[in-house]
Amino acid sequence: MIKAGSISKGMFLSIKNEPYVVVEREFVNPGKGSAFVRLKLKNLKTGLVNRQVIKSQESVEDIEVETRDAQYLYNDGNDFIFMDTETYEQIHIPIKAMEEKMAYLKEGETFQLIIWESTPLDIKLPYKMTFKVIEAENATKGDTVTGATKNVKIETGYTIKVPLFIKEGDTILVNTETGEYVERVN
Repeated sequence: MIKAGSISKGMFLSIKNEPYVVVEREFVNPGKGSAFVRLKLKNLKTGLVNRQVIKSQESVEDIEVETRDAQYLYNDGNDFIFMDTETYEQIHIPIKAMEEKMAYLKEGETFQLIIWESTPLDIKLPYKMTFKVIEAENATKGDTVTGATKNVKIETGYTIKVPLFIKEGDTILVNTETGEYVERVN
């Protein structure tokens, strides 16, 4: 058990026997009344996000999770298939629970899996990842008004907006939290 005032972003909590990760945390200390914590929580089984307010002196159950390195192999249409890098055991994670991660999963790459009670709950992506541009629109000459962008397709099939100078075959760095272009990589 942990006091609500000690909760921080990224912690794993059990609320009504459901696993949650803290996405956002705001501590509020009003002039009158007791302090409270405003939380934005993501249910790790359903993927739904909800908000909750807890008085800072109340306790919440924190859960111990295990992180395990696993290599992404492929998706079979229903599940992402990973291989544990230590035991070589295959781990299946339903796609519908983590559809937003699909854009960043490259075959053969190693990712960290968050596991609770032997159930994989989340795929921890690096903050930034490099991708090869496989398809790029041609930039129109004279179309260089401030911040002009175009769409490109990266190796995972995901489409992203990039500056006009990016061309097919370039390698780019992408922020996996926002899905935005960061820079071109040499």
